[in-house]
Amino acid sequence: MKRLTLAVAMLSLWSAVPAMAQDQYTEGPVWDVTYVRTKPDQRDAYLTSLKENTAPILAKEKKEGLVLDYKILNNLTQKDPHDWDLAIAVQYKNFAALDGVEIKELEIRNKMFGSKKAAEETMVQKRVEMREVVSVALYQELKMK
Repeated sequence: MKRLTLAVAMLSLWSAVPAMAQDQYTEGPVWDVTYVRTKPDQRDAYLTSLKENTAPILAKEKKEGLVLDYKILNNLTQKDPHDWDLAIAVQYKNFAALDGVEIKELEIRNKMFGSKKAAEETMVQKRVEMREVVSVALYQELKMK
């Protein structure tokens, strides 16, 4: 009987841990971050491409409510030449906002470029010459209570 009581007590304590953590924060928006390393002598060209091609698409997505915000981040603390130097961060309301978003984003992109082929040439093929994707990550903000 003592073992059963101890087991129930331990189970109760263990199941309370996530609830206690939730008392400390609420889940906030989700960030999709792409870390890139620009190729030698291609940083300015890549930044121009982001300004002329990516920013207008993200602005349209923001206007249509697909994304909350977006940022281009400069890595001022590169550890070595193989580290990322720029990051493109896109903020979504929550994980549910990611459902089906890729198709909607491609539709916006293709419409802005006039065709899928033109969009792929600019957004994919030409960028291969300018940068390398180091990694992609999803983060969720935790808002402290």
